[in-house]
Amino acid sequence: MTENNCDSARLPRADAEAIVNVLGLAENLKTEMRHSWLSNGRQESVAEHTWMMSVAAVLIAPHLQHPVDLGQTLKLIALHDIAEAITGDIPYFEESARKDTKLADEAEAMEAMRGMLPAASGRLLLELWHEYEDCETAEAKFARALDKLEVQHQHNLADLQTWTEQELGLVYTKMDRECAHDTALITLLAVIRSKAEKKMQQGGIDPIEIRARTL
Repeated sequence: MTENNCDSARLPRADAEAIVNVLGLAENLKTEMRHSWLSNGRQESVAEHTWMMSVAAVLIAPHLQHPVDLGQTLKLIALHDIAEAITGDIPYFEESARKDTKLADEAEAMEAMRGMLPAASGRLLLELWHEYEDCETAEAKFARALDKLEVQHQHNLADLQTWTEQELGLVYTKMDRECAHDTALITLLAVIRSKAEKKMQQGGIDPIEIRARTL
């Protein structure tokens, strides 16, 4: 049997086409904009957020108090927002009917993508998404902490004028719970928060006053 025939047996043409179709759907994440802005004044896409989380995971993993499987973490990060290729992104602070049904809508989107894929790929996709959402494994806890930290880091890089009033307060309320389980994440949070406070001060905003509002 030739090498090409072996490859064909491992991945039938129909399964390859199904995977390519889902990758085409996932491309939506390259143009789905988040409520975060880049340093050059352009909005951040979901795909860019995912990429930055991945880079952070690689750099921070060796310093964690509680070691994780980096490969598994990167799988979780790569797929944690893939449902938004169908549902779209919803800002953390939004209050709306669609925010109320966010989890159910994303679960439905994941089932739709699972159904598009070959059985093994579909099971893996769904298992990884549920692992991230359930947040019980060390890898999921690490990934979810990076999700929150990346958001603030990106805000710190953007113009302060892009921050909403809610986002000022989130400097003190959004990251602590997800980072509390690991000393390395707590230290990273302290650095990111310090940069946020410096940015507020430079923009004429008193971080002490903002923090007092959140207590």
